[in-house]
Amino acid sequence: MSDTRWLNAEEQQTWRSFLTATRLFFDRIDRQLQNGAGLPHAYYEILTRLSEAPDRTLRMSQLATTSLSSRSRLSHAVARLEESGWVRRRPCPTDKRGQLAELTAEGFARLEAAAPGHVEEVRSSLFDVLTPEQQRSLREISDALAAHLSDSPVWPAVADRDPG
Repeated sequence: MSDTRWLNAEEQQTWRSFLTATRLFFDRIDRQLQNGAGLPHAYYEILTRLSEAPDRTLRMSQLATTSLSSRSRLSHAVARLEESGWVRRRPCPTDKRGQLAELTAEGFARLEAAAPGHVEEVRSSLFDVLTPEQQRSLREISDALAAHLSDSPVWPAVADRDPG
């Protein structure tokens, strides 16, 4: 006797629909950022997270955690962003082992230039095809999945969430 909880026909259809939609959506988002701004989505996300942090600076470990990236992958990405002059790393003054990543003025300008095309692609590919009720449902579903699948808050930060 098997302990596998097989998906029923409706669950299988929902799973495949979700998988297809998310793959198509992120492919479109990645393509727009690459073609429109010359940035992979992962780099855009790093720049965005830094732009929203106090003093546009985060500890590398915190940046890795909130961007759902391994420390080595994040370190490689930040090194590439440093080469472009968009991010600068510096030692953490309170922890000799820690490093801070700081968004430079050039990095912020690059993010500002990339943001309009990215936002338009997100709007036209996601929000324009959903009713306000579907948007609320998507947020509730996404929040539930993120809370279930993550050991710590990722994005939005706990402080950014609506209290009600």
